[in-house]
Amino acid sequence: MNIEKLVKKSIRAIKPYKPGKPIEEVKREFGLKNVYKMASNENSLGPSPKAVAAIKKGVLNINRYPDGNCLFLKKALSKKFKLRMENLIIGNGSDELIVLALRAFINKGDEVIVAYPTFMVYKIAATIVGAKIVSVPLKEFHYDLEAMKKKITLKTKMIFIANPDNPTGSYVNRREVEKFLKGLSKDIIVFFDEAYVEFISARDYPDCLCYISRGNVIVSRSFSKVYGLGGLRIGWAAASKEIIGYMNQVREPFNVNMLAQIGATAALDDKKYLLQSQKMVKDGKKLLCDEFDKMKLFYVPSVANFVLVNLGVKSLEIYDRLMQKGIIVREMSVWGLKGFIRVTFGTNKENRLFLKYLKKFLKD
Repeated sequence: MNIEKLVKKSIRAIKPYKPGKPIEEVKREFGLKNVYKMASNENSLGPSPKAVAAIKKGVLNINRYPDGNCLFLKKALSKKFKLRMENLIIGNGSDELIVLALRAFINKGDEVIVAYPTFMVYKIAATIVGAKIVSVPLKEFHYDLEAMKKKITLKTKMIFIANPDNPTGSYVNRREVEKFLKGLSKDIIVFFDEAYVEFISARDYPDCLCYISRGNVIVSRSFSKVYGLGGLRIGWAAASKEIIGYMNQVREPFNVNMLAQIGATAALDDKKYLLQSQKMVKDGKKLLCDEFDKMKLFYVPSVANFVLVNLGVKSLEIYDRLMQKGIIVREMSVWGLKGFIRVTFGTNKENRLFLKYLKKFLKD
């Protein structure tokens, strides 16, 4: 029996997304006691303490199904961001929100515009629903919104913009975004993925939530990064009432588990932890980038909690040797960024350990 004949053609074309290696796997593989993961843009501080405390209280109720409408979390988001609850949807990670948008609005053959390289899930999820992918190269490690706009045709249905971008850490500013949106057909949905927005201090960064009133804009955000809840898989998006309604029509009834809802609601109120997370990233960025400058290494200035740095021909070797020392970073050749690694800013201990071995391996 040839199972491949039964599989959708769009599925056969996919190269599955490969996440960073888990800590436990690296411990087993190299017989290590201590492993530090600086590969997946997680929060090295651990989860929000308020989230942990709330989850401990809620765990006794896990015999019940979760609230399919995520009412309390929506209320908290509505209050914090001055949004109507009807303009909000909660997802099993912001990845699911990408999937729901494509599932609700993309027909086979519709064109979806993405940058290259960028977050891989856009292309993978769009391919699954049968979309034609239109890839537009980055310009000097930045989204080229002007070039993306020129690629629009009558078949264009959705455009993804990661702001800040993953894997580069760069961003598009308010002027660029408003120029891009000006005159854009309302028949095209623009999806702004803002997973790293809480780390940004740039004054010219656009408040994309104000664009949802246009009717064709979706803005997604995540609890995985600054709030340290990656293992709970929870994110949220804002859009027009109509867009949210159609996304809800294709959403699974209980897509977000109870503990994720409880944890995220509590984390939103954990201002102390939020400031600590932001400070850790700010300090880590300064330390690593200052040292990269001293080592004369090229890196892309980042506004996120990670940095893309070029190690040249030794990148694969250094990646492997760092792994053997218990330091997991992301090797970027699969993104078409040969010679680069991506490093998440961690605790001071993690950052200094990484730099110690990086300097050693570059000299060897």
